[in-house]
Amino acid sequence: MRGKRLQQIRTIADLESLRESILQKRDSGKTVIRTCISTGCRAKKSVKIIDGLRNEIRKHGLQDQVEIKKTGCHGFCEMGPILVVEPENIFYCRVKPEDDVDIVSKTIIDGNFIKRLQWKDPGTREHTKYERTLPVYIKQKKDISFNCGKIDPTDIEDYIASGGYSALGKALATMTPAEVVETVVASGLRGRGGGGFPTGIKWRICSAAPGDIKYIIANGDEGDPGAFMDRSLMEGDPHSIIEGMIIGAFAIGARQGFIYVRQEYPIAIEHLSIAIQQAEEYGLLGKDILGAGLDFTIKIDRGAGAFVCGEETALIISIEGRSGTPRPRPPYPAIEGLWGKPTVLNNVETLGNITKILSKGADWYSNIGTDNSKGTKIFSLVGKVRNTGLVEVEMGTTLREIIFGIGGGIRKGKRFKAVQTGGPSGGCIPISKIDMPVDYDSLRDAGAIMGSGGMIVMDESSCMVDLARYFIHFLLFESCGKCIPCREGLKQMHHILTNICEGLGERGDIETLTELGRFMTTTSLCGLGGTASNPVLSTIRYFRDEYDAHIYNKKCRAGVCKNLFEYYIDEELCNGCTLCKVKCPEKAITGKKKKPHMIDPQKCIKCGICYSLCKLEAIRVR
Repeated sequence: MRGKRLQQIRTIADLESLRESILQKRDSGKTVIRTCISTGCRAKKSVKIIDGLRNEIRKHGLQDQVEIKKTGCHGFCEMGPILVVEPENIFYCRVKPEDDVDIVSKTIIDGNFIKRLQWKDPGTREHTKYERTLPVYIKQKKDISFNCGKIDPTDIEDYIASGGYSALGKALATMTPAEVVETVVASGLRGRGGGGFPTGIKWRICSAAPGDIKYIIANGDEGDPGAFMDRSLMEGDPHSIIEGMIIGAFAIGARQGFIYVRQEYPIAIEHLSIAIQQAEEYGLLGKDILGAGLDFTIKIDRGAGAFVCGEETALIISIEGRSGTPRPRPPYPAIEGLWGKPTVLNNVETLGNITKILSKGADWYSNIGTDNSKGTKIFSLVGKVRNTGLVEVEMGTTLREIIFGIGGGIRKGKRFKAVQTGGPSGGCIPISKIDMPVDYDSLRDAGAIMGSGGMIVMDESSCMVDLARYFIHFLLFESCGKCIPCREGLKQMHHILTNICEGLGERGDIETLTELGRFMTTTSLCGLGGTASNPVLSTIRYFRDEYDAHIYNKKCRAGVCKNLFEYYIDEELCNGCTLCKVKCPEKAITGKKKKPHMIDPQKCIKCGICYSLCKLEAIRVR
């Protein structure tokens, strides 16, 4: 590591000695500024903000009193870039490079708050000064994502100081591989990548499989639209994934591991690469780890971004250097996986749970969550909700608590309509189930899936037929095309849905879609094909009236399908501000200033500009 004297960790005693040394050298009276450098905040110039802060600190001669700490995602992505000043826990959001001067002079030197950088409640308009008091954080249970936003993901000593690699030390010093496996079994941990298969059972099967060569793979190939949980964990706490992999390797008898990350995640790849290099330099990867006789190395394998490679057999085939397409199961990878050898494949969030389970025990973990869904789950909360970002909650937390309690409700005072969970192969859950607990079984019964944890919130302006078409279109182009039910079924579904959205729907279309969906579910080759019809089946189940309106009345009440609605101006609400008239590209709006306007339906191209601009909501859909 640059600028640091390496201390080779050869034994567990060495690890604890290093941890104690790091903690003793830390100045508890020092001011620490934590700033996110993950993808979202970095896109809004957080790196430039850090550079500016360093310049200001040097200018005032505060290098010995103030430390800048680069961190991973704080979770409140809607408000990025985020900056927290410790030890006071001052929270600043939507920070800009030009704010650096005031942050140092007013907050660091004078001890004053900068009101314009504080979070303001959209309902009460009250400002919040401290990170710990933000509603979006208070109602979460941050276990797996705890380090994200707190430690420097590029500094192994920061991870060690926070307790990192102590779970590995415990496993190697006090447990046998079988005991590690049974601890994970007893915890009730289920895979966080989508299927929800019990992690400990997978490890037990692979551990018992014959053969001297075994592999463990971390799946970071996150391809769901709107999902970024795995990316943020890899960017913000890469050592937790590496530690989980080493423990898994010890449990099943593997000596080689792979982290499969899509090429579109350059920061995740960078931070994982740094973490692997540091772990090797400190002796935590390689030969005879912690003097326990464990040899284990990790390699990063970059995926090309194919959605289907999130399926475990396709991912394995991709690592082998072939085109990533699923293969029939059995044999399952735990028996015959990478290069024909027994292989455990876990999602990166699943592996992030392992260190907590080993550190705090299976009983501690199994007391969190519901009977069949243990622990916490990280979700990416996006769409028409006020507070978008990452949310970690205990399994069994209701949709209402997530969307309204943490997410702050629906934007612009509109009505909640549905939430889509589980990615493109997930399902849409209506407002009637807003008090449903979020766990594997409840979501399955509702016609959705947990998936990797994407949540897309929709309001009354969303058309559920068009939404189903969107996801089927995505899956159609991401399908590997290997099996007929998925390949041809998606093609026919998309054709029928397109006709319905364009006003060409016919009697019997809904029944045909339902039959196609059920056929795909039971006959497709892999889990992705088996769940690909969920967006259609769930929207038909809960929003049948919208399909009927599209087909029989030729109306799209949400105002999305262009052939099935028209815009008009409510004369009682229009104050004649002329904004819509000025911005209309087709000059379809007429009227005098301060007088109600009108829209010529013959000229209107339904671009929606006027609809989005009108602050009085005088422009309506019919």
